[in-house]
Amino acid sequence: MKNAIIKPIILPGFMELLPNEQRIFNDIVSKITTIYEENGCLPIDTPIIEKSEVLLAKTAGETEKQVYSFTKGSKNLSLRFDLTVPFARYTAQYLNDLTFPFKRYQIGKVYRGERNQKGRYREFYQCDVDIIGKDKLSIKNDALVISLASKAFKSFGLDNYKFQINNRKILSGLLEHLNIDNINEVMILIDKFDKIGKETFEEELQRIVDKEKAITICKIININGSTETALEELESFNIKDEKFILGIKELKEVINTLDFLGVKDNEYIINLKIIRGLDYYTGTVFETLLINNEEYGSICSGGRYDNLAENYTNNILPGVGISIGLTRLFFVLKEIGFIDNYKLQSRVDYLIIPIGDTLNYCFEVYNKLSSLEKKVEIYFEDDKLKKKLNYADKLSIPYVILLGEEEENNRMLNIKDMNSGLQETVKFESIN
Repeated sequence: MKNAIIKPIILPGFMELLPNEQRIFNDIVSKITTIYEENGCLPIDTPIIEKSEVLLAKTAGETEKQVYSFTKGSKNLSLRFDLTVPFARYTAQYLNDLTFPFKRYQIGKVYRGERNQKGRYREFYQCDVDIIGKDKLSIKNDALVISLASKAFKSFGLDNYKFQINNRKILSGLLEHLNIDNINEVMILIDKFDKIGKETFEEELQRIVDKEKAITICKIININGSTETALEELESFNIKDEKFILGIKELKEVINTLDFLGVKDNEYIINLKIIRGLDYYTGTVFETLLINNEEYGSICSGGRYDNLAENYTNNILPGVGISIGLTRLFFVLKEIGFIDNYKLQSRVDYLIIPIGDTLNYCFEVYNKLSSLEKKVEIYFEDDKLKKKLNYADKLSIPYVILLGEEEENNRMLNIKDMNSGLQETVKFESIN
């Protein structure tokens, strides 16, 4: 009895690409990693599975709810939900083998049990750059990682983005100044501002804190305009809280350093509603929106974490990192038509098509072109010429070399330009 056919389908929340899309994805990754390496970042990799006690040492709330955890024998294990926590463990583990400040980049899949919805995935690639110091790390590095992301985007032609920058010390200092007890609850609510809207946010806020304090919070988080204007307006509140003042000072230094690093002022904005949901950020935080496509959410985010490795070592290892969500970014780029116009170099320069019993000559031509570092493919299948040419056309191979008995006898190559349709005949010996 014949077995029933199982429908070939993947789980929701996972992405697969067709070959040409995968080539574009790989090309984008290649250009990003080139930027990172040219700016002194070193590659690392870490396991997808970590001990739960290691991976979840610093998480709580929504993050921990999304982690895929399981047991194997007596071991409690979890799939990594980002690349930053494993990096903190990695740094603590190999502390004596690393040179600080340690700049690393890493690309890998991470897993989060998020609610299935358009553009959000349960398995997705992240592309991270982190800089971690021993005992200290200049705030200028916060600007440096943003500038690296800026260069990365430009490397593959993306220019309609804007970094939303904040410093968590500003809001936590404000809430302490206002003598608010449930600071974490307010911070979580601010983080949801864009999802729930202004009206719902204000209603929820007034349930948590009194009306006068809620008005002050709303005034500050809704400050907008140029970075210079926003900073002046922040200072005009004249809040005498050390953490609040330090947050403004750090934010100023990040903005000033961005200018020195060549990041244009139209590439970023101060947004005091940016909190970042992950629990380990302590200062600068940032998210990145595509201009006129903000509804897709952040495609790149990160921030400063001064205490992330404290569960793994007594050494002080402050760090800052930025992560490009490659899978989500690629989804968005497809949605907005960016991928449709993406220019790829041809996978193959020449497709050699044997006509008749000329395979030995085809191999000779193949080896000659390969020695000249040309990308060459031979069509081995016994098909009609039209099908062979159609193969080249579908794969955007620019040139086809037709080799029949006449070409072999005369040591010639009949080369067809697939774009113009023109053909020319050249001598084998003239190939260079």
